Amino acid sequence: MEAVKKAKSNVFYDSWIMFKRCILISLRSPETIGTAIMVPAIVMLLFGLIFGNIVDVGDYSYINFIVPGIILQTVAQAVASTGVNVNNDMQKGVTDRFRSMAVARSAMLTGHVLASVVRNMVATIIVIGVAIAIGFRPQASFVQWLVIAGVLVLYMLAITWIAVICGIIAKTPESASTMPFLLFVLPYISSGFVPVETMPRALRWFAEHQPMTHIIDSVRALMLDMPVGNSLRLALIWSAGVIIVSFAIAVQVYKRKTK
Repeated sequence: MEAVKKAKSNVFYDSWIMFKRCILISLRSPETIGTAIMVPAIVMLLFGLIFGNIVDVGDYSYINFIVPGIILQTVAQAVASTGVNVNNDMQKGVTDRFRSMAVARSAMLTGHVLASVVRNMVATIIVIGVAIAIGFRPQASFVQWLVIAGVLVLYMLAITWIAVICGIIAKTPESASTMPFLLFVLPYISSGFVPVETMPRALRWFAEHQPMTHIIDSVRALMLDMPVGNSLRLALIWSAGVIIVSFAIAVQVYKRKTK
């Protein structure tokens, strides 16, 4: 029993050390920090100011409508850098060095994922701040904001683990950056930017049943203090399921690659 507890504590401690390593790497890259700050702000401004007067979303103002979709699209775009970082560690022999040390195998991957979540939370705050500056008026209570944060963190964990898998199996950092492209596209084929009712029938069916729509609908309803319905439960189920499956795949593929 003591050996099991010690092994568990090593996993958490090693993951914490790897998390700090990934954060330090990010802080030592000014262009990465600049991109993380500028891209979310620019995307929010483009959609909010350019398309706000030409898209009809019914009773919503367009700014209030698109903020959840912009957040998911921004995060999906940002996780590609996590896949690149993982691939760099694989290609440059960093993982080989960790294998020669008493480091839990999953710790390096977990460190990258946790650092990605922190970066994406900062990007999310920037998106919301810019949105408020150009007219976004959330109505959420403190408790609702906590639920929103929980939903978004689960979403970030889910798609980051997918990006990690891409980083492990990719042969080059360039391919690692392009493999998660579908994650970037999915928010557009959802309720993020236009009501699904306005889409062609086949596209509408896909948009209504894909996980991004459930996450966007639940976050939007919580932000605007509206009935959440079934979307929150489906968003949590989808996110939790993807996290469990992608984590298991990532660890197994990583073990096989570094065997």
